[in-house]
Amino acid sequence: MKTINMYRKLILMVLAVGFLASCVQDDDFDTPNTSISEPELEGNVVTISTVLGDAAQNEGELYTYEDTDDYVEGYVISSDEGGNFFREIIIQDAPENPTAGLKIALFVNPLFTKYEVGRKIYVSLEGFTVGTSNGVVTLGIPDGQYIDPAPAQFESKIVRSAEVAQIVPLEVNINDFSDDLENMFVQLNNVQFLRADVENNLSFAGEATDEFDGERTIESCETGASTIFSTSTFADFSSLKLPNGSGSIAGVLSRTFEGDVFVIAVNTLEDVTMEGERCDPLVYDCGIASTQGTNNLISEDFESSSNGTYSEAGWTNFIEAGSQSWQVFNDSDNIPSMGKGIMIDSYQSGDNSSIAWLILPEVDFDAQEGETLNFKSSNSFSDGSNLQLLFSNDWDGDTNTIGSATWGELPAATIVQDDDFYKDVIESGNVDLSCLEGIGYIAFKYTGSGQSPQDGTYELDEISVDY
Repeated sequence: MKTINMYRKLILMVLAVGFLASCVQDDDFDTPNTSISEPELEGNVVTISTVLGDAAQNEGELYTYEDTDDYVEGYVISSDEGGNFFREIIIQDAPENPTAGLKIALFVNPLFTKYEVGRKIYVSLEGFTVGTSNGVVTLGIPDGQYIDPAPAQFESKIVRSAEVAQIVPLEVNINDFSDDLENMFVQLNNVQFLRADVENNLSFAGEATDEFDGERTIESCETGASTIFSTSTFADFSSLKLPNGSGSIAGVLSRTFEGDVFVIAVNTLEDVTMEGERCDPLVYDCGIASTQGTNNLISEDFESSSNGTYSEAGWTNFIEAGSQSWQVFNDSDNIPSMGKGIMIDSYQSGDNSSIAWLILPEVDFDAQEGETLNFKSSNSFSDGSNLQLLFSNDWDGDTNTIGSATWGELPAATIVQDDDFYKDVIESGNVDLSCLEGIGYIAFKYTGSGQSPQDGTYELDEISVDY
């Protein structure tokens, strides 16, 4: 019996070793096949521009695709890995130099594991609805006049291509922002966060007042134009402090929740490079004087000026960019207290950038003491446009050198703000100029464009310099 048992054990051992050897020598561990083959689509492939055209042709109404075998193709430019995008995929029509972009709202999270940045995808349009949601064209499902994320089962309509391209950001300026650039991956160079926000140690979106998104202003070091940097409170970098420097930002161009102002949103903080020195302008902060000077150096209420382009001796009305200049107007109906004044308005100008200067006659600030500046301002839908009060004592009076002269801000003046009622006239206060020296020029600089929402109007009246 012992001999039989030994033979049995020997046979079992041989079988076990053979089984183990076969397992080790077999290189196929039934590993899932994650490779992607180029799909064969049973339908037509259309461009993003075609879908945008469908939205435009319906004049703001929602349009639902029915009985179609069309697919829209594009390259993914958004990622929800860092938490700054949620239940949406943004695509554009080319990895470099795109011409159109589109948002796909989908009730799926996360999305980056399948649809990483650069992945080419095809989206079956059947059953989707296209329309403008929060100011940008979006694919999803209808909810009244709005677009909601499509249910999770709609993900089956997305087909991945084998292609994963490198997305090259489209370099633009803030003044270039327009509907044509929405839902594209863009890059802003030579920009910075507002000095006040940095000095106040603000985070990207971690303040008590940041309910859903943190909105921080970024400004161009070249033009002074500004826009909003938007960060979700769920982003993994929301509590980090704003960088103190200048540099570049690469992200998706979109709009605020209300849809009226452009914003840029990044996939990751690696897309924010702020290692350069700040470009804060020179500041002449003399403060506010207790009283207005009694002796007049400059006085203009525009009442004797003819309507149209303002042109008076000693004053400079200069267009740096665009086609709009300062114009004399009469707005007694809307603002009875103003009567005639001077205004700048880029609304429907078609200009991608509007920069207009109104420069007062020169003043010798060494010839007297206690100078003050007073003026009144009003606005209409100024939105993202901007009006600055500046001073230079090295400008030579030649319009060709305005851009190369050194202009410093006069921050003490009160200038009308976006949220002021359009019929209100705002007093500047007695702006103290006593800290200025030499022969210099005071200027109002308007920055905007004919592209909503940077197409607002500013109005000035009763400008005077006294001592």
